[in-house]
Amino acid sequence: MKPSPARLDPIFSQRPWGARSLAPLFPEKSDLREPIGEAWLTGLDCRFADGPFAGQTLGEAWSQMDLAWKGTAMQSTNDFPLLVKFLFTREKLSVQVHPDDDYAARNETAAGGRGKTEMWYALRAEAGAEVLLGLKPEVTREEFQKAIADGTAERCLERVPVHEGDAIFVPARTAHTIGAGLLLCEIQEYSDLTYRVYDYDRRDASGKARELHIEKALEVLRFGKQHGGKTTPVRITRDGVSETYLAACPYFATEKWGFRERIAAASSREHFDLLIFLEGTGRIEWADGAAEYAPAQAWIFPAALGAYELAPRSATSLLRAYVPADMGEFVSRMEQRGVERNAWSKLVYT
Repeated sequence: MKPSPARLDPIFSQRPWGARSLAPLFPEKSDLREPIGEAWLTGLDCRFADGPFAGQTLGEAWSQMDLAWKGTAMQSTNDFPLLVKFLFTREKLSVQVHPDDDYAARNETAAGGRGKTEMWYALRAEAGAEVLLGLKPEVTREEFQKAIADGTAERCLERVPVHEGDAIFVPARTAHTIGAGLLLCEIQEYSDLTYRVYDYDRRDASGKARELHIEKALEVLRFGKQHGGKTTPVRITRDGVSETYLAACPYFATEKWGFRERIAAASSREHFDLLIFLEGTGRIEWADGAAEYAPAQAWIFPAALGAYELAPRSATSLLRAYVPADMGEFVSRMEQRGVERNAWSKLVYT
């Protein structure tokens, strides 16, 4: 099948901490009976809205995609590697932690055997919005276990104020929770492994509490010196596009583009790209085709697509996410843009 940009339809998930309106990203979902917390943009059950795989799920299509789609660096990748979501928080999420790849491979093979490193990009943040990220360095395992039992687990975590445009890197094994009043785009390893340690005694309609996973969480939690947190983005303007580099690690690299005029770009033969449109409408044009884009859409751009152009009808912003062939690819990109090492090195997590 000839490679061409292909759009995925999202899947929506109810969550007790979610919102009853997903506007303006999804204006048709503005008077919901049940709160929705997540819109999965690249879930394996998401279906292609157009392109050669139209009607198929991402999981079905990925098994049929060759190197022209996946990229030369992805030839041994059996499972789709990136999960992208929008998160809508009206209440706090549970205090939780995700395992790393090593622990997941040894203990969670039935759940895919993959850990979860992630990042968040804040599209909207109400006044006072925050996340709690990482245990305070003096907190011991015994102290945290006691705090969980006492209902004071939050006090053991560092508070991080969040504003629109912030990017936050969350390595596996890092205790965290997301506060209320946020609209985030989450980019992560494709894993749904979450170990909850405290859920604020929330109950569902039948009075049942959500499952906690305290023992597993204590096995994987990072105590002492923490990693991750708010990144220090690198912003440059070139060829009519504002490029903001947010974070890079072996699992994903993420950047934001903003533009008002037609721009030219090109795919990498080493990997596919995900373009997640946040604002604006316009047209995607490539050698032998064209398509319309709009906000809240996720598109897969095949590795062998080559040159393409984005022609906006209104000011457009998007996130570009991909799996680097190696960290050298990200470094080379920074050097080509003339970014000094002391700036880009703060974005690299290994």
